[in-house]
Amino acid sequence: MITFVTGMCEMDYGKLTNVMRDLALQAGDKIMEIYAADDFEVRVKSDASPVTAADEAADAIISAGLRAAFPDVPLVTEEQAASHGQTVSTFLIVDPLDGTKEFINRRGDFTVNIAYVVDGVPLRGIVYAPAKARLFYTDADGQAVEETGPFAKDTIGATQPLAVGRPDNNALLVVASKSHRDQATDDYISKYAVHDLRSAGSSLKFCLVATGEADLYPRLGRTMEWDTAAGHAVLVGAGGDVVRFDAHTPLRYGKKGFENPFFIAYAPGVLLEQA
Repeated sequence: MITFVTGMCEMDYGKLTNVMRDLALQAGDKIMEIYAADDFEVRVKSDASPVTAADEAADAIISAGLRAAFPDVPLVTEEQAASHGQTVSTFLIVDPLDGTKEFINRRGDFTVNIAYVVDGVPLRGIVYAPAKARLFYTDADGQAVEETGPFAKDTIGATQPLAVGRPDNNALLVVASKSHRDQATDDYISKYAVHDLRSAGSSLKFCLVATGEADLYPRLGRTMEWDTAAGHAVLVGAGGDVVRFDAHTPLRYGKKGFENPFFIAYAPGVLLEQA
C-alpha cells in the first residue's frame, strides 16, 4: 500500500537513522523467532514469489513504526504494495524480509531492508542480516557504517565506517546471486578478469561491495525497488555506485510498478563492460 500526502516536512536524518535501526532490529528478532521454529507456513503470492509469516510479521512491525514516526512521508512496502500503477519520487520503502528463499531453505542470507528515497535517489538505508549478525546502515550524515553486536535497541554500539575497495581490474572480486544465478549472468561475468567469485543472497551483495569484500555485483534478473533501495543507499554511502545494466546511467527509484531494470553495483575503478 502507498500512502500519499502533501506538504512533507524536511527529514530529520538523525531521527531517521535511529528509527530505522530500532525497527530493523525489532523485525529481525521476530524473523529469527519464526526461523527457529520447527516449521512455518509458506504461501505463494500472485506474482509466484513465496511469502511466510516472518515476512508479514516483520512488515507489520516496520510499517507501524514508520507511520508513527514519519506520518507525512509516503510508505511503500513489498507486502502491502497493491497500488503498483502509482509513481512517487520521495518516500520510505521497505522489504521486511529480502531473501525469502534463503529463509525458507535456512541458509541465513536474508535481510531486513528500509530506505528513504528523495527525488528518485536512495539517500539513506539500513540492511540487517539477523542470522549473520551483520548490521549495515547510513548514519545521520549519509556515511555507511557497519555496527558490531550485540545490537542493543536503546544504544548504538561500535561502528566502523565503510569504504569500497580499490579494484584491480586484472583480479576482480565478484559477487553474484545465490538463488537467481543464470547463464546470462555468467556470460557477463566472463568478460572480466575475476580473481574470486562468490555467491550471496539478498541485499547482502550490495553490502559486500560496500565493505570491500567484493568489487562488482551484476544483476541480470528481475528485482523490485524494495529489494535494492537500502543496499543501494549503503553502497553509495561507502563510495560505490549502482547503474543500469543497459546504459550505465544511474538507477532511479519511484518508477511505475517499482520494477528495476537489470543493474550493476560496483566500486569506482572497475572498468565496466558493455552488455
